[in-house]
Amino acid sequence: MQLTFYKYEGTGNDFVMIDNREDFFPKDDINLVKHLCDRRFGIGGDGLILLENVSDADFKMVYYNSDGNPSSMCGNGGRCIVAFAKTLGMIQTKASFLAIDGMHHATINDDGSVSLEMNDVNDIRVYPEYVFLDTGSPHHVQMEVDLFHLDVKTIGSSIRNSDLYGKSGSNINFVKQVSENIFAIRTFERGVEDETLSCGTGATAVAIAMHATGKTTANQIGINVEGGKLEVSFEKQSERYTNVILKGPATFVFKGTALC
Repeated sequence: MQLTFYKYEGTGNDFVMIDNREDFFPKDDINLVKHLCDRRFGIGGDGLILLENVSDADFKMVYYNSDGNPSSMCGNGGRCIVAFAKTLGMIQTKASFLAIDGMHHATINDDGSVSLEMNDVNDIRVYPEYVFLDTGSPHHVQMEVDLFHLDVKTIGSSIRNSDLYGKSGSNINFVKQVSENIFAIRTFERGVEDETLSCGTGATAVAIAMHATGKTTANQIGINVEGGKLEVSFEKQSERYTNVILKGPATFVFKGTALC
């Protein structure tokens, strides 16, 4: 099979993108997905995303982690698939798409960045050492003093695989406050099983967790990830966070073909 693919990245979180509107891709072939995401023997990416037809939106997003398995929502991937849909001529500046966690809406801004509407969040579990919440994917959030010298892969893996989260695991975010409304984060992603340069649902989780625990009173928060900068805004109504928007760049890298 000859496969046409596109490569996109959002603050260093990179994805193999495939136009699967003709439903040709073998979606149950875990080894193929894993091979295409392999950085030495394949194209390379933190994940693979299929763009598919759906009746009640502009398109459907099907997301796989680089281990080949289907996964939960990916915020940076969501922003990148919107940019991809524009490249394909499917949309102009507005998009609605169906993902595993439901319907999402997005806007392509004048500077090319993408603002993605995330799901509301109301179940925020605050513990003495960490916060847990789900922003389309599960996230463990904990503060660190020496963020930049932290062994994210080792510590993140130990928490992800601990009895705390069982077999399904969680993404693990380590956070340092930079200013009143800016936070730096590093993220260990399950499915990738390593640190990634950026995690969109992680950035969203950190912004909400920092507000929920009183680290900031701002409702527009800058998140410095290893691969760049993201912005998260929201409104709080009682105990629910609504109108949650993840904003950041979504960049085309290259297009190619692969023999599979």
